[in-house]
Amino acid sequence: MDTLRIGIIGCGRIAQVRHIPEFAANPNALLAGFFDLSHDRAQQVASLHDGVVYDSWQALLASPDIDAVSVCTSNESHAQIAEAALRAGKDVLLEKPMATTLAECQQIADVARQTGRLLMVDHNQRFNKAHVMARDLLRGGVIGDLLSFRTTFGHGGPETWSVDPGPSTWFFDATRTTMGVIGDLGVHKTDLLHFITGARVVQVTAKLATLEKVDATGAPIPLDDNAIAIFSLSNGAIGTMTASWSYHGFEDNSTVLYGKTGIITIYGDPDYQVIISRPNKAPEKIAVEAIQTNDNQTATGVINAFVTAILTGSPSPVSGDEALAAMRAVFAAQESSRTGRAVAIPDNTKE
Repeated sequence: MDTLRIGIIGCGRIAQVRHIPEFAANPNALLAGFFDLSHDRAQQVASLHDGVVYDSWQALLASPDIDAVSVCTSNESHAQIAEAALRAGKDVLLEKPMATTLAECQQIADVARQTGRLLMVDHNQRFNKAHVMARDLLRGGVIGDLLSFRTTFGHGGPETWSVDPGPSTWFFDATRTTMGVIGDLGVHKTDLLHFITGARVVQVTAKLATLEKVDATGAPIPLDDNAIAIFSLSNGAIGTMTASWSYHGFEDNSTVLYGKTGIITIYGDPDYQVIISRPNKAPEKIAVEAIQTNDNQTATGVINAFVTAILTGSPSPVSGDEALAAMRAVFAAQESSRTGRAVAIPDNTKE
């Protein structure tokens, strides 16, 4: 098979600005099918790519004309659709967060193994060149052993991003998302820490809060819009992960790694995406590539990696088990904030 026939399930904002354009640009992918709860939205998108509109996601999965799918729906449906797609023999690119409960996340990963289909979770920060460089620098010993870190992801909120903008966005609906900024932005930075350090979060102390966001009635949303967590890693390093929907200025997507012999700063400078600071040396400033933001959409590399892995029979670039490790930390942060206690993650010490 030289060309993958792709089905898009959920034609909202993330599909329109990332998945669909990147599949369209890949010579080995054909956008063949579309489904959205809004039939008109699916029809509008499909008309641009000569694709078929399906009346249900079940019908799309049953079609022999679809080889692989992108699941771009709201959080509460991820588990049901992803599991059904895998069992239908489709390879699956699943938007984050993986699912809304730890049991669902585990089930998706298990079904991927049972069916032998490729499951990839869309943790796109792994593919950014500055993050790949920082990982290689750290593992190459440029700043010695990692002691601590801080990582941040914050912007003005999903009501400026959603396909249905404003306070009625599904991101503020607890029945559809079940988690706030910790599951939207925090999971990205958690997975990124795993990727860069090669270690796993094994204990979490966190505070999740609703500081600003309100729904269409003016009431505070029943979800966190700010989250701050202290992470302990399996390699002994400790640090902070901050996620926010209330950064009203530039989008902050920075990470700083503090080692025994130096510091690596990633996306802390607008011109130099990686800066290496060491005692008695001038900082080494490296321009790699600008970070992708909601206002600056560039190719993520996710779609190309997904297509290539399927066609070459390679392992998933972001497997269910890898995504599961980050989700354990997210659920631990929720528990820690709720109970006021540190929460250990013993399963992350086993992998």
